Amino acid sequence: MSIGLTEEHRALAESVRGAAARGIDRAALARQGLFGVHVPESHGGQGFGLPELCVVLEELGRARAGGAFLPTVLAAAALADGNPLLDGLADGTLTAAVALSGTATALGPADADLFLVPVDGGWALLDASSVTAEPLEGVDLDRPLCAVTVTGVPEGRELGPVPVRELAAVLIGAEACGLAAWAVDTAASYAKVREQFGRPIGQFQGVKHRVAAALVALEQARAAVWDAARALDTAGRTAAGRTEATDRTEVADRAEVAGCAGADEVGLAVAVAAVLAPDAAVRCTADAIQVLGGIGYTFEHDAHRYYRRALSGRMLAGDPGEWSERVARLAAAGARRAMEPDLPEEAEALRERIRAQARELAGEEPLARLGRFAREGWIMPHLPKPWGRAATPLEQVVIHQEFRELKRPNLGIAAWAVPSIVAYGTREQQERFLPRTFTGEIVWCQLFSEPGAGSDLAGLSTKATRVEGGWSLSGQKIWTSLAQYAHWGICLARTSPDKHRGITYFLVDMATPGVTVRPLKEINGEEIFNEVFLDDVFVPDDLVVGEVDNGWKVARDTLSHERVALGDSWGPGSRHTDMMRLVTVRDGLRPSQWEQAGRLWAEGQAISALGLRVTLSQLSGGGTGTAASVRKLLGMRHAQAISEFCWSVDPSSRYWNRMILATRAFTIGGGTTEVQLNIIAERALGLPRDP
Repeated sequence: MSIGLTEEHRALAESVRGAAARGIDRAALARQGLFGVHVPESHGGQGFGLPELCVVLEELGRARAGGAFLPTVLAAAALADGNPLLDGLADGTLTAAVALSGTATALGPADADLFLVPVDGGWALLDASSVTAEPLEGVDLDRPLCAVTVTGVPEGRELGPVPVRELAAVLIGAEACGLAAWAVDTAASYAKVREQFGRPIGQFQGVKHRVAAALVALEQARAAVWDAARALDTAGRTAAGRTEATDRTEVADRAEVAGCAGADEVGLAVAVAAVLAPDAAVRCTADAIQVLGGIGYTFEHDAHRYYRRALSGRMLAGDPGEWSERVARLAAAGARRAMEPDLPEEAEALRERIRAQARELAGEEPLARLGRFAREGWIMPHLPKPWGRAATPLEQVVIHQEFRELKRPNLGIAAWAVPSIVAYGTREQQERFLPRTFTGEIVWCQLFSEPGAGSDLAGLSTKATRVEGGWSLSGQKIWTSLAQYAHWGICLARTSPDKHRGITYFLVDMATPGVTVRPLKEINGEEIFNEVFLDDVFVPDDLVVGEVDNGWKVARDTLSHERVALGDSWGPGSRHTDMMRLVTVRDGLRPSQWEQAGRLWAEGQAISALGLRVTLSQLSGGGTGTAASVRKLLGMRHAQAISEFCWSVDPSSRYWNRMILATRAFTIGGGTTEVQLNIIAERALGLPRDP
């Protein structure tokens, strides 16, 4: 999933990719109108915004475009509508250099036409005649830097406190995503064909996991950059719509919206992108060199040029530690980034109808309301009728928003079982189990994992033997959450020798003779997991879900829902918002702790942005790819990191003492980290499966 989500964004990316394949130079970029993608049409631009410019920059980053494109479009983004210099920047006849790390060093060529430099607490866009500029040697071989000294600031060339560094962080971040994307694709392609020890190196988990983890870092960075671009773009457009004053006043208003009191949400989004995206590019390009091996460390391969560009971009974007601390300080002061989708016009009529229904349900007594939740399909509205409402993605979003205060019941394990019973169960099974499951009368557990078949679930050995009227199940299950409270279990058992085609999916009454549940005490002292022993447990034929020997297909459906659920919400607490509640009441945090808190917040906010991107992709009819596995992986590791940090800050807290132990299971349950990386590597990147 690239930075752009809409069909128009994908078309734009494809057009830039095609142009890049034919060769990139200033004239070609100008002919395609790319210098002015974000510039108003009144100045010869295309009239789009920062998100579209980020789509372009991601593709140009993938192609490692050099020259003055990035500083030129950055300078144009800093100018207000009406500035006469916009015309030349939009059509590519003027080039710019931008001083981001003080007036001494600028991104761009020494012979640029214009120089965007900091002056007196603000910024000025100066002609070449007002500066002296000398080329500088940098680590990036393909894009120039120069040393700039201001010799004078003519009247009318000051811009005021424009958010140049914020704009730069977002645009450099977009390019960083392109660099990282190239690195991930290059490493994966090489790992498919390079053989060692008689097989492709992509089959070795060390290589497979390195490349998959790079893709995870890339997706997190894309989400952060996309969110920052839309936040900064919305702020600029809002400010431009509020004022009809002079150009300088308009620019100052834009700066106020983007970075001052009352607009901390925008500043937070930008800082998150600055923390994550440049680092992701450095990591991914370094990992590509590692996967490529010796050839990656030579001038003969382009990998070193991408690594150089990533290093240079991170330097120009600003110290990641300073950005991390800015994130933490903003969050501690109460800044929050809202993650609500912008819905189409047709959502309003839908919202009015659903809001009226929610209001009516709110007036019911709790038990009556629960019954209506179940009968009317409100608990899992995406399911087909009568078990759900056959809700479209748009309807699901609106229902989620309007039912927040009504607190629909959490089905727990049943949330994974119900969709599979709907998809593969008989009508009799559905009518027998689903209504009472929705009302909480039936509690479910999942009898899947075994002592010898955890991550390799299809290797299970629990045996189902044909008997009169049904089946006799014998075996041992483990890690069965809440089995001691469950009425029914979804159970996999082997009905023939074939590993995958010999598994059948059963519904097991936990009160049946022969079922023994033994709770397991976990490291935090709780007893959620259990061992379950099945000794000649009879299961009638009418409790087989799907076809005999075809239960693996049903199980995969269940597991897909499990991975989504766990990635969204498994486990209480251990989120970045919980961390900030602790940070705001603790005195004496060290600067390094503020930095760490800021990075953790950035990661958590990006996970939320990734979730929103998945929602919007579904609303626009697009797919989600491996987003469920990526979000699960990020979410579980993040919960652990939050708990470890908070416990280190307050080791006397009973809550954090509990959470640092409880979250240790998060990267194991529902598919270990290693399994998730295998899934991402094989399904998203096409790396070969283990033999």
